[in-house]
Amino acid sequence: MTITAPPRAGFTLDEGLLARIEERAEAADRAGAFFTEDFEELRDAGYYRAPVPVELGGPGLSLAELARWHRRIAYRSTATALASGMHLFWVGAAADRYRAGDESVAWILEAVRDGAIIAAGHSESGNDLGLGGSTTDAEPDGAGGYRFTGHKHFTSLSPVWTLLGVHGRDTSDPEAIVHGFIRRDDPGVVVKDNWDTFALRATRSDDTVLDGAHSPAEKILAVVGPGRPGSDYLGSVGAWALVLTSNVYLALGQRALDIAVASAAGRASAKLGGEPRLADPFIQAVLADAVIELDGIEAHVDAAAARWTDNPVGDAAWGRRLQSAKFHATTGAKRVVDLSLQVVGGRALHHGSVIERLYRDVAAGQFHNPTPDTVRRTLGSPEALDRANFDR
Repeated sequence: MTITAPPRAGFTLDEGLLARIEERAEAADRAGAFFTEDFEELRDAGYYRAPVPVELGGPGLSLAELARWHRRIAYRSTATALASGMHLFWVGAAADRYRAGDESVAWILEAVRDGAIIAAGHSESGNDLGLGGSTTDAEPDGAGGYRFTGHKHFTSLSPVWTLLGVHGRDTSDPEAIVHGFIRRDDPGVVVKDNWDTFALRATRSDDTVLDGAHSPAEKILAVVGPGRPGSDYLGSVGAWALVLTSNVYLALGQRALDIAVASAAGRASAKLGGEPRLADPFIQAVLADAVIELDGIEAHVDAAAARWTDNPVGDAAWGRRLQSAKFHATTGAKRVVDLSLQVVGGRALHHGSVIERLYRDVAAGQFHNPTPDTVRRTLGSPEALDRANFDR
């Protein structure tokens, strides 16, 4: 397992910054407070504009490059990395499309370069279709824009976002799903202070209520649905989101394993006559299972990041690979944490222990879209299993 990243001209995160993120994680989790200091330091270091192309004033990191840095942050604080990724996937996808010659996304990159923070407003009660459906109304304004009315959950970065990516069902064409951006200062936007969970507490993923919030024509990303062309930008958003999220859970699993190894090495075993518990064959077998799981996840998500970076074009094979990588990372990380708990023992139950926080945070992996039921339904379908959709 590698929790490192090669330096790139014009961009770096120093070890002191990473150490401070780690030091602050427990207090933010215990208080359920937003990671304000982490955010400010990462912003000042240029992390939130890392994918912006060099010619537009950013460092120009690719998905594969950014994923390595993201992993290092997540190793220190799951919440900081996960919430930050909810901004970065919008930026990275825009950079992909810009490099492909799509000038319509340049405004997104320029806004981020100038300090905009983007969040995702997609989760809704009563919508089990993900981006393919919505309980939010999108009412045409007659000039190419839309007004959105609905209730969005899990809006990470709630204290700091300035732009919110939302989707809703077109009230004039119920088969069409509209995607656009709205501004935080729109009078139709209300951010609810209601994030009080047992996991990912510092993400501050408060609800957002929309009441006619306006996305003008130039901020509409796509209108998709049956008989309509797909959106390359939204496809790229999915790739960046799934790869970055997968790396968060990979890093979480590695942190749990490292804690387990340190615990076993530092505790004497009466059964072994005072030798470290790390010498116990049972402990070694448990740790070996965790290593094998993490090595498989790492290979999976690294391959996904590298191959998308080399050829950022979505197709059926890519949809399968990205969904399976996210499923593998989130479910595998949970298994690693469970194995690590066997090694650490009862002391892991105490509030304030890092592994106790990891145990809570890893439980959230199943709720990030696509959820396990969606992945199984999609990847087990005849269309997904068609040999023509495999490229190996």
